[in-house]
Amino acid sequence: MTRTTGRRSGVAPAPRGQVRRRRGVQRWHVAAALATLVLAALASLFVGVGDLTPADLLDPDEAQARVLWTSRVPRLLAILLAGSAMAVAGLVMMHLTRNRFVSPQTAGTTEWVGLGIVVATLSFGGASVLGKMVIGVVFALAGTALFVWLLQRMVLTDVVVVPLVGILLGGVVSAAATFLAYRFDLLQTVDVWMNGDFSGVLAGRYELLWLVLAATVVAYLWADRFSVAGMGESFAINLGVAYTRVVMVGLAIASVVTAIVVVSVGSIPFLGLVVPNLVTLAMGDDLRRVLPVTALTGAAFVLVCDVLARTVRYPYEVPVGMIGGVVGGVLFIWLLLRARKRAL
Repeated sequence: MTRTTGRRSGVAPAPRGQVRRRRGVQRWHVAAALATLVLAALASLFVGVGDLTPADLLDPDEAQARVLWTSRVPRLLAILLAGSAMAVAGLVMMHLTRNRFVSPQTAGTTEWVGLGIVVATLSFGGASVLGKMVIGVVFALAGTALFVWLLQRMVLTDVVVVPLVGILLGGVVSAAATFLAYRFDLLQTVDVWMNGDFSGVLAGRYELLWLVLAATVVAYLWADRFSVAGMGESFAINLGVAYTRVVMVGLAIASVVTAIVVVSVGSIPFLGLVVPNLVTLAMGDDLRRVLPVTALTGAAFVLVCDVLARTVRYPYEVPVGMIGGVVGGVLFIWLLLRARKRAL
């Protein structure tokens, strides 16, 4: 997807025959991580202002049952769906662009969704969440296509320049959205939409998030095609793979997932960037092999951030996007320094 010169350290993925297998992660590690995720998910059901303990589940009264089924369970499901889908979206974009630092957050896709929300609010003020989601998907697809179009016309000498292009593009789009929001007194509304927060997730208000599960399943079914496309256009065509169609499907999956998650629960910074990198560093670049682990790790990342958001100022909550930004930002800097050190 991108043209680079000089050393190619940090460019992902490597051809299948040259994939470096990491032996450090065994199956029992994955099983232990999965068991830990399940226990953490169950524990998160009992974190919050509402009084609910494991013992209460044996004979819950009406108020406790309402807290469990109206708030806690929907919130947990929203966390797992959003975290896993955004991590997989980042993994797919990373492979298709052949750059470890490209994700929906660094390609400007998230900012395009924000602009779409502003336009939807201005044009169709009474539009439903589904209507805003559709417009957000359209803007995300257009923005991602523009990012790819720019990359195809640039000669990039450093792997870090690619995400910088996306971040700059996203900054311009975000500035336009902020200007429109300021002009029409929508700044507070935009901040609520864009800042990742699960406190407003209730039964009947999050179900559209299940759409990202379908997108994640499609990504898994197309994993082998994405792996081949990630090896380069000429290589994929020689193997009989419809390169352009595969790239379009992959980027469409990433765009749709990003739009649905942002419109439903807001943006969680760096999620689609650091999680795929950490998983591939441990397990290698075989997309079909690492995709399920990436999904589980993304869900665990958001789950941990959400628990911290609920406890750091208990009984108040801070947005999970703030916690994710701090944790993800530190990991992102570490990845940049690591890539720079390997390139020297």
